[in-house]
Amino acid sequence: MTDGEIEITAELVRGLLTDQHPDLAGLPIREVAGGWGNKMWRLGDELAVRVPRMEGVPELLRKECRWLPVLAPRLPLPVPTPVRIGEPSARFPRPWSVMTWVRGEPLDSAAISRGDHAADALAGFLGALHVEAPDEAPASSDRGAHPKKCTDGFEDFLEAIDPGGLGAEVGAVRDVWDDAVAAPEWQGPPVWLHGDLHPANVVVSDGTLSGVVDFDAMFAGDPAWDLAAAWLLLPAGVTSRFFEAYARADDATIRRARGLAAMKSLFLILMGQNGDRGLPGGKPTWGPAGRAALDRVLASSLC
Repeated sequence: MTDGEIEITAELVRGLLTDQHPDLAGLPIREVAGGWGNKMWRLGDELAVRVPRMEGVPELLRKECRWLPVLAPRLPLPVPTPVRIGEPSARFPRPWSVMTWVRGEPLDSAAISRGDHAADALAGFLGALHVEAPDEAPASSDRGAHPKKCTDGFEDFLEAIDPGGLGAEVGAVRDVWDDAVAAPEWQGPPVWLHGDLHPANVVVSDGTLSGVVDFDAMFAGDPAWDLAAAWLLLPAGVTSRFFEAYARADDATIRRARGLAAMKSLFLILMGQNGDRGLPGGKPTWGPAGRAALDRVLASSLC
């Protein structure tokens, strides 16, 4: 466990439900692998309990619970929505939630075989999500800026990857990034964003996208931050189809999105590298997903 993390067991989850939502306490509880800021437990067949593992996460949980009921009705793919809110107590000092369960297999441990269908599904989802956000929509302190303001993070990720891990491709990665940095800024109003679309935050069924999860990073800003998913999530050969279906991204937005996809791919590779070393926060399945995404970025041209 990391500093500030509380051990979360099935007994603890059962006790929380018994104390605050006893009508749900008799349902079967099964631990769900993965999770970063939250530990998740399947509750029966239709629900999941999300319990914050670390300080700072409860604020994100409350953001999800505030805004997901507003966004979910217009989204064409299933997303988790809050069913109950658990309040801090003597048993556990942070808020927690009961959400609907989104069926499917996380993409970092599965694959998309129906690429055209997935491209259309992702374009439809983001087209429905990316509407002008209200003034009270949350902002982000660490995401959403133009790539030129994220160069330190890009360089940190690039430097932290094992020497030789990218080989001669380092120059090509930098070229993609430099092009994104040179692209004009977003001129439209801030739109609703998922904010953290990567292979562990979408699920697939029958070879295509079937749901989007983990909205705790949601904020209002530049759509390029979500459009990077065209390279992070979709198989090779369907990026152009995605942008044709999305239909609202100009050349500058695609350039920013492509650079952000390169940066996010480096992050996934780094997390996989840390997982292979047994380091805290490592995610072994993210490394291959990040490498595949970076290959797609480098093989692509602007749409």
